[in-house]
Amino acid sequence: MRRIEAVTDAGLAHLEVEELYIELLDRVRELLSVDTAAVLLLGPSKRYVEAVAARGLEEEVRQGVRIPLGRGFAGRIAAQKQPVVIEHVSHSDVLNPILRDKGIRSLLGVPLLCGGELVGVLHVGTLTPRRFADADVQLLQLVADRVALAAQATSSKAERTAANVLQRSLLPSDLPIVPGLEFAARYVPGGNGRVGGDWYDVIHLPSGWLCIVVGDVVGCGLPAAVTMGRLRSTVYAYVLESHDPADLLTRLDRQLQYFQPDVMATALCAMVEPSHDRMLISSAGHPPPIAAMADRSTAFVTLRNDLPLGVDGSRGRSTSTVAFPPGAAVGFYTDGLVERRGISLDVGLDRLRRAMFAGPPDSVCARVMLQLIGGETVRDDVALLVLRRSDGPSHEPLDITEPAVPSSLRTIRNATRQWLTGVGAEPDEIGDVLVAVGEACTNVIEHAYGPRGGSVSVHLTVETPHVVATVCDTGRWRPAHGRNRGRGVLLMKGLADEVRIERKDTGTEVLIRKALAGEGWR
Repeated sequence: MRRIEAVTDAGLAHLEVEELYIELLDRVRELLSVDTAAVLLLGPSKRYVEAVAARGLEEEVRQGVRIPLGRGFAGRIAAQKQPVVIEHVSHSDVLNPILRDKGIRSLLGVPLLCGGELVGVLHVGTLTPRRFADADVQLLQLVADRVALAAQATSSKAERTAANVLQRSLLPSDLPIVPGLEFAARYVPGGNGRVGGDWYDVIHLPSGWLCIVVGDVVGCGLPAAVTMGRLRSTVYAYVLESHDPADLLTRLDRQLQYFQPDVMATALCAMVEPSHDRMLISSAGHPPPIAAMADRSTAFVTLRNDLPLGVDGSRGRSTSTVAFPPGAAVGFYTDGLVERRGISLDVGLDRLRRAMFAGPPDSVCARVMLQLIGGETVRDDVALLVLRRSDGPSHEPLDITEPAVPSSLRTIRNATRQWLTGVGAEPDEIGDVLVAVGEACTNVIEHAYGPRGGSVSVHLTVETPHVVATVCDTGRWRPAHGRNRGRGVLLMKGLADEVRIERKDTGTEVLIRKALAGEGWR
């Protein structure tokens, strides 16, 4: 009873897990009169046990000892899930050279089990021959049970924390600002305390295209969150190479099946044209988007639903073209929004259809979440993303800040063209402003900074009946090199109604004012 009380003392419950390991190992060494004690936990691959705590064998932890299941002393215990006693240790009994170098003569080890599942191994050893009694085995197993519970609890907590941090870090911290479009999103983790693999992303490409991806990795916890992160990274790797959603999902499928062949996920990818008139959509087993029009009609987008990712890479994928008229709103979501245990999926989809409307995305998200979630604690993660196209010219200002390098000119040009189209400028007016702004930005790149570089900022706004572009830098103006240079200012003045250049100690500001006369702008 004294020995049992020593390893079940209530005071041990207040220790952190690492301190608990060491305290229990010290008590075991004293109670069993042994020279060494060690805890090895099952690794993530479930093919090894790895040393995490030791007394008398501290080298095992410092050197990161790993023992394959089924091999050596610890590996044999882990594979059999049964105690093992070796009264006379030989080279064939142990795989770890540290045990041999220490001169261990006798060993006793027991499995760490939690709910019948292997957690790791606890073993002790002596430097002199020793015959371990049944009572010694029982006492060590009692300690092992306590270590297993502590290890499992710590592992579960660490996994939940890591999964939450990983998922939150991979979800967009903010949605892009795109003239003519409005966004809003909601994400609610499942109520069981374990996050899943639900995710969404909005990527505004330099070409002016907009990529929207929504997905759901089958499973939960850290493995699902890790897979979600890998898929998201793959999207960023390939989205610059193609505007075809089916091609992007095919690449995602190939990556998933090669690196994680036992994982399945659903995903939906939509690419919105720079003009915003249409979107291209491809679905990999994902619920269809819901569209609401300015005339108050709502309907689920009709498209072919291909196989989920990770199922069969030989099957082709298709892309559907969907009109996206002014004033329309489209909702993308994961199945946690509409699926409920014991209730038909059609019921959830009908509730979503009735809740959806073509209004400000934040208001749409609020209404959908109120109607479909309310005060309910959801069992599965919920992701909701709403995209709305403005129903008229947008006069919201545009701000762009890019590195002062030539490659940034394309990004600035595309964003400026899109903004001018949104405010209703005519094609020839758009061309004039694009050239004038481009010349001002080129001057910043060539003259404002030295080798260390800097940034160029463009601000566009409407001052009826003009559009005003302001190009700023924070550098010091340097003279042009070579002949036949310096004509950019003349070109700007020839294309705009007013060009004003102001150089300060903090940088240079170029103001370009252009009157718009097109009927679309009026």
